[in-house]
Amino acid sequence: MNNERAVRELSRTRSAQFRTAPFRNAQWRMLLATMFCYLFFYTGRQTFGFAIPGIEQELGLSKVTLGWASAALLWSYAVGQSINGNLGDKFGGRRLMSLGAILSCLLNWAVSFGNSFLGLVVPWAANGYFQSMGWAPGSRVLSNWWPPSDRGKVYGAYVFAAGMASVLAFTTSTLILEFDLGWRWIFRLPVLLLLVGGVSYYVIVRDRPEDLGFPPLPDDGAQASGPTESHAKDALVETSWQRYRHVLSDPRFLVASVAIGFQNMARYGLLIWVPVHFLGDDWKNSDTKWMSLALPIGMALGAIASGWLSDRFFHSNRSRVIGLFLFLAACSSLVMYLLPRGHWLGVPILLLAGFFAYGPQSAFWALCPDLLGRERAGTGTGVMNTAAYIFAGLGEPLIGWIIESNDDTSLVFGVVAAACLVGALISPMIRR
Repeated sequence: MNNERAVRELSRTRSAQFRTAPFRNAQWRMLLATMFCYLFFYTGRQTFGFAIPGIEQELGLSKVTLGWASAALLWSYAVGQSINGNLGDKFGGRRLMSLGAILSCLLNWAVSFGNSFLGLVVPWAANGYFQSMGWAPGSRVLSNWWPPSDRGKVYGAYVFAAGMASVLAFTTSTLILEFDLGWRWIFRLPVLLLLVGGVSYYVIVRDRPEDLGFPPLPDDGAQASGPTESHAKDALVETSWQRYRHVLSDPRFLVASVAIGFQNMARYGLLIWVPVHFLGDDWKNSDTKWMSLALPIGMALGAIASGWLSDRFFHSNRSRVIGLFLFLAACSSLVMYLLPRGHWLGVPILLLAGFFAYGPQSAFWALCPDLLGRERAGTGTGVMNTAAYIFAGLGEPLIGWIIESNDDTSLVFGVVAAACLVGALISPMIRR
């Protein structure tokens, strides 16, 4: 009886500590710093579509070949996710995220001097690995600082930053083309912001509350075994192999990983090939290139909306949000396929396609600590992202081949619609 009273008293004391102004300020500082750093990550990997027309013209490489170059980055990113998520659990996310940002900046500059397929693909693939040091380690930092009740909102904010990173990548790339600086500068100027983000992150962020003198958040544990104290202690002393084995043996998590694969195939199909669609053949004088900006704006809004919806209206039932958004993304993409390029409805429909195609991301990432526990959040995020980018890499040369074979860039929307529909059909099998 006395032991139970002591446990309840300790729980009340900890709860009071987590509500204090200093701790809340630290929580928000970690979230905003992580968002700030990731805001610049996509300037290092989502600008490739804007460079494709210039590379085609100068180096004589086909769309299929450049699709394979894009796939090389995505698969390298996938391999890196499977490694760096676990390293984030083992060593903390702060150092990995900062290092990845700095090295990615350097490798983008290396790509800008490429004069052949190998000169482009080798540094671009290496860049994919270092880009993978961002998302999962950053997710681990957030899961250390925020409890389960706030995860939908927090991951929604994190994915919103990623969505805004797409806006930034699209805007800076379009401006470079607007000022006729040439495709090489697409890999040089935007990534300087990534360098700033990486250095700032290392200075501001701490991996866990204990690093600033606060008590650790109580671990919620994986839902499969319940939120027990013994589970939290076991997770703390797990080896890397044990973490991987636990993650890969959870059937709900595996279904979610396949679903996000189709979602990410759709997402990167839009991010890489929509700029090609709107730039058209006369890419230097295109009057529709700014229309593509509606896509990342919609993605950013969808990310924060779905995280909020999953917490507020769906009681953290992530699978319902995922299925609903992917179905609506399929519908929006089909409408885009039917619209002629430059039609005035293209902007709002493209915004909706981005909103619904990218929105489920925050729900997917919240599933990692939900299903696996906070101590395995980095490993789970890395494994899930590995699956996501394997699928995305498969989609890139396929879309390039379909477009080139039919000489019709609007076919990207048909592929995206099919991928979203498959993801929507799989999502009900995810059980929280």
